[in-house]
Amino acid sequence: MRLVVIGGNAGGMTALSQVRKRRRDLEIVVLEKGDWTSYSSCGIPYLVAGELGEGAGVDDLVVRTPQEFRDKLLVDVRVRHEVKAVDLDARQLEVRDHLHGRTLKMGFDELLLATGASPIRPDLPGIGSDFVRGVQTLADAAALLDHAAAIECKDVVVVGSGYIGLEMAEAFVQRGARVTVVEAGPQPMRTLDPDMGSRVADALIASGAELRLDTAVEGFEPGMVHTSAGSLRADLVVLGLGGARTPARGGAAGVPLGVRGAIRVTPRQQTHVEGVWAAGDCCESYHRISRDWVHIALGTVANRQSRVAGINLGGGAATFPGVLGTAVTRICRTEIGRTGLTETEAAAAGLDAAAVTVEATQQAGYLPTAETMVVKAVAERGSGRLLGMQIVGGDAAAKRIDTAATALWNQMSIHDLVDVDLSYAPPLSPLWDPVLVAARAAIPAVGAR
Repeated sequence: MRLVVIGGNAGGMTALSQVRKRRRDLEIVVLEKGDWTSYSSCGIPYLVAGELGEGAGVDDLVVRTPQEFRDKLLVDVRVRHEVKAVDLDARQLEVRDHLHGRTLKMGFDELLLATGASPIRPDLPGIGSDFVRGVQTLADAAALLDHAAAIECKDVVVVGSGYIGLEMAEAFVQRGARVTVVEAGPQPMRTLDPDMGSRVADALIASGAELRLDTAVEGFEPGMVHTSAGSLRADLVVLGLGGARTPARGGAAGVPLGVRGAIRVTPRQQTHVEGVWAAGDCCESYHRISRDWVHIALGTVANRQSRVAGINLGGGAATFPGVLGTAVTRICRTEIGRTGLTETEAAAAGLDAAAVTVEATQQAGYLPTAETMVVKAVAERGSGRLLGMQIVGGDAAAKRIDTAATALWNQMSIHDLVDVDLSYAPPLSPLWDPVLVAARAAIPAVGAR
């Protein structure tokens, strides 16, 4: 019996590790179109910024090499093998072997799609220019670093202001470049409410970067980026637009797609085609608060889904319970966290939501190192049910979002959260943690208890 895994990054390899724990007899083949397996894409901005230490390279982000998988788990890992077509009726793949310049046919009994999402590259004049780079894979990171090293990289334009865009902006600010972030929308970090997004904008500008909102990129030519608000000089352009919603080999293979073009899956990570499974950025997830299907491309989600898929492929029984969209990031000294629904998302979901925003400090206010942090809590009127939270602040602010995520996961109300016995020590937290301050402030707004 043969299991073929398409995609050799963290998700696919997490799944096969779970399979191998339970099935030593199963033949497992991994087809990875790149050169590396099981690496941290999330570490790329910090590698670019130089935070991994002098002499660090892309190999430092690799958790386990193809050879380690071959030796330790007896898995046939084939790098630089790209799946070109999937025939579900014949249970056969068409694979381009770039190592040897040949095309192969490969049969399968079970198939796991762990392809990730394809990076967004808008069809614009000059998008294929050498100075326009993406940062989705290690190959992208290596090429970007080589390009930056080969030139005097003074002016960098980052297109997009989501997680990737902001983290890459921070990386090049730390490298001493002049950075301009171009965003087509009215705010950076559109996973936040506008009032919190404006605080992110202020932080980005304070870091030394320039931010251009409501600005569309219209094309590229060597040394220049043309936008709806004029042209910008650029030695390097970084595309931080995220991943496209239509996954490689998904709909084209005949696997039904769900929300935003992501692969539709059951809670067991099965697709709606017998013997075909999917996990990670290529597929959709159930949102525990909105109770709707969403596409959330996060490493945490990908690994959790892949673990579930692997357990089930190995003969076990597991279900994926859903997502909250919990995420954190950093722009220089400003940290950002969010979980659950924003005020905007709650309204779109048809929920009667109230929102409050409070300012507090991340440690006792009398300490000279105390910094302001802003917490926004969203809760349902009447029931007081917590719906979401957002945090923007300085050192040690963002990880407090995990307290809110735990409360959301367990369907706690604002009143329940206020009563949680959180720790206190002046250098680490005020007597009333900022999360609890926000919960207390929300009680009058929800009108419950």
